[in-house]
Amino acid sequence: MARRKDPIIPDALLDQLLAGGEAKTAFDQNGLLDQLKKALAERVLKAEMDHHLAGDESGNRRNGYGRKTVLTDTGSVDLSIPRDRASTFDPQLIGKYQRRFPGFDEKIISMYA
Repeated sequence: MARRKDPIIPDALLDQLLAGGEAKTAFDQNGLLDQLKKALAERVLKAEMDHHLAGDESGNRRNGYGRKTVLTDTGSVDLSIPRDRASTFDPQLIGKYQRRFPGFDEKIISMYA
């Protein structure tokens, strides 16, 4: 008899994410999946900024956020991109002048795999 594989994301977490809404609306424009993409991308960008500023003795610090709309395979996502005072931060996930981001879903998933 074949064993059932454990889910990658626990059912309790999925229940918590879908609480109060219908499951089919998660796939709509600006639904749960788009919100998760935005949250994951912004978290990765903040981690990149932490890494960029780690060990910097020159006094370079955070300087708020800039806004950017990025076109993905499934639509557009509005992101808050962190800035530093010396303007030396160049994000690796989404470059400074990059507006289109094909393969966004695969890159986010591979970072957490």
